[in-house]
Amino acid sequence: IAGDGRNSAGKIVLATVKGDVHDIGKNIVGIVLQCNNFEVIDLGVMVPATRIIDTAKTEGADIIGLSGLITPSLDEMSHLAGELERQGLSVPLLIGGATTSRVHTAVKIDPNYRGGPVVHVNDASRAVGVVSSLLSPDRREGYAAEVRADYAKISAAHFRAQADKKRLKLADARANAVAIDFAKTPPKKPAFLGIKTFRDYDLAELAEYIDWTPFFQTWELTGRFPAILDDAKVGEVARSLYDDARKMLDRIVKENWFKAQATIGFWPANAQGDDIVVYADDSRKAKVATFHTLRQQLEKREGRFNAALSDFIAPVSSGVPDYIGAFVVTAGIGEDVVADRFKNANDDYSSILCKALADRLAEAFAERMHLRVRKEFWGYAPDEALSPEQLISEQYQGIRPAPGYPAQPDHTEKATLFSLLDAENTAGVKLTENYAMWPGSSVSGLYFSHRESFYFGVGKIERDQVEDYASRKGWNVIEAERWLAPVLNYIPAQDQSAQDRRVKEAMPTQAPAAGVPANDVASTELATHPPGCTCAVHLAYRKKAARA
Repeated sequence: IAGDGRNSAGKIVLATVKGDVHDIGKNIVGIVLQCNNFEVIDLGVMVPATRIIDTAKTEGADIIGLSGLITPSLDEMSHLAGELERQGLSVPLLIGGATTSRVHTAVKIDPNYRGGPVVHVNDASRAVGVVSSLLSPDRREGYAAEVRADYAKISAAHFRAQADKKRLKLADARANAVAIDFAKTPPKKPAFLGIKTFRDYDLAELAEYIDWTPFFQTWELTGRFPAILDDAKVGEVARSLYDDARKMLDRIVKENWFKAQATIGFWPANAQGDDIVVYADDSRKAKVATFHTLRQQLEKREGRFNAALSDFIAPVSSGVPDYIGAFVVTAGIGEDVVADRFKNANDDYSSILCKALADRLAEAFAERMHLRVRKEFWGYAPDEALSPEQLISEQYQGIRPAPGYPAQPDHTEKATLFSLLDAENTAGVKLTENYAMWPGSSVSGLYFSHRESFYFGVGKIERDQVEDYASRKGWNVIEAERWLAPVLNYIPAQDQSAQDRRVKEAMPTQAPAAGVPANDVASTELATHPPGCTCAVHLAYRKKAARA
């Protein structure tokens, strides 16, 4: 998307950051801005920070907008903000994308860039208002100050909330692992071991498994399908969009616009602590891979477990033979060719619609393949007869968690999965340097079969688990902190200086209560606080120290 610059309301550089390939949301924002007379320079996907900044400087951009979907993109955004600060720039920075949030922007990105305002934009409908405020000579200064003050409060509240949540030492969390009697319910052996590839999968079959609710969310229409079609506020727009989507989907299927391919595989496996050891064959003598998992550390009420994915695989010590599966599916081969054809014809709407449907077909492929795994290829639920609604609500036996998502927040585990499946050669899907999948309309994950397995989120983790995880992965702690940044419940030493500034900004201006020393918490981060400081950050540290 590129405006001609004539009498524009401002010039904006948009980009999906390095290592990330997702751009539907960015493209929608670009169209909205262009329709409101802003000149948009769209640099595309996987754009390094240096190119984004250099383009902004060369073009004299008024604003930089960053987008990303996978969690490593958050670190890339923080890095770019730091580069803007290092170069002494003051151009406003917009942050957007499904994995971003106001909290992360306030806590991780804003502290790195003091030269200009940083604003999280959670949807395209807000973009014009935010950009207009940032470029208005009358409103910019006040708006930027308001956002920064708001972020200071959000940051303080975040640390206070995290300190209020009691977390366990890693050893105690492991002692409260999910308790499964594998001998009582022995795992079933899959129908085959090794990998199986599916090429040119029938798109018509996949279309029957589309979950349409996220499709409407892509276009920022809130509501569940099909009820959204009759919604009093958005029903008319939703019906029109759905009609366009169904017409294009029919063409995609009939004319084979995309190729759908998949590779699945099964291997003998057993858990060893919080790791899952994968074996070459049923002799279980030769190890071919290890999946590393993370464990919940939030203190649970009685009867609730601190789960890790390894809990759902029989431990080596049990003597019970177990298995694990993996998959990569894509419906995006050829997607970019079609999308670019529309874009080059100045039909941005159809270009985005095409990509959104490819994304839905990929998710449908993951759903369809998992169904076949349960009933056919692994066969542990041969009589399953669930409705589409029951599939969407995950009422089936077993789970298919994906690396980089709540149950295993580390995207680098995809490398092991892709290696086992030889995914680039078999399925035609490859990983970027930040472990995004290309084509973007692809899905990958692991298969667990046990009836007691369930989806969960690891949540925030403590330093003891990060150190343990780094040791198991063969990393140093700094590397582990980089990849696990979104789930850390502490501030890494390398990020401390920026956070020190945030702590100071979060301090109240009113006089502190008398008689309470500032050093009641043994923390150098609070050394600059006045006696009796009652700021939210200080209070959070004090509560945390009291429980230590």
